[in-house]
Amino acid sequence: MEFQVAIPFVRHLGFVLRRWADGQAEISYSPTPDHLNSFNVVHGGASMTLLDVVMAHAARSVQQDMGAVTIEMKTSFVRAAQGPLVATGSLLHRTATMAFTEGRVVDAAGQLCAHATGTFKYVRRLPVGVRDAHDLNPAGRGIASD
Repeated sequence: MEFQVAIPFVRHLGFVLRRWADGQAEISYSPTPDHLNSFNVVHGGASMTLLDVVMAHAARSVQQDMGAVTIEMKTSFVRAAQGPLVATGSLLHRTATMAFTEGRVVDAAGQLCAHATGTFKYVRRLPVGVRDAHDLNPAGRGIASD
């Protein structure tokens, strides 16, 4: 399954979208040595990015023509993450403009490594054109925040 939007950092980390429908999302991730911290386990920033992306996809899965920007995220690290990881995201509740989500990261043994909750704001997606990435706020066009 392909990501609908090109995000260079997500491509760099090697995330693989496995499910994206009906308020649910699943992403697999095989960390490389470049993604580890000084304790030789997955860096917390990589785990938080995984949670952010999977929760945003859960939010967007019910309205795929919209973007979702992170408003707030709380992460709890339960145990050190090693080896291949799987993240799942669930849409808990939504309004016309906001999504409330939950995410989990488990290791190959199914042990919980990290848990998060996140709040996302639905926004109109900006046109991309022929490039993989685009300015988030091009001259003359803003992003609605109300």
